[in-house]
Amino acid sequence: MVVLRLKRFGRRHRPFYRICAMEKRAPVNGKVIEELGWYDPIGSEDRQVSLKVERIDHWLSVGAQPSSTVASLLRKAGCDPKPGKKLEKADA
Repeated sequence: MVVLRLKRFGRRHRPFYRICAMEKRAPVNGKVIEELGWYDPIGSEDRQVSLKVERIDHWLSVGAQPSSTVASLLRKAGCDPKPGKKLEKADA
């Protein structure tokens, strides 16, 4: 089973994550099928997340399951973690 989850990079007290499609049984920092974007929790609001939405939609449509954190990031970016649906991004 393929899951969309975070892979940690960076250093101590300065995390940086890549959003990846991986096998469920693979180790946390193991082999990646495809890299789908990145997430910088310490970055400024406009440069905090970058996603390849088309590829994420593809993986969701073939049955990949996002982790709870990735699902939350997808919702914030306006991409519903359920396949085939698009969310309207709220103007804040």
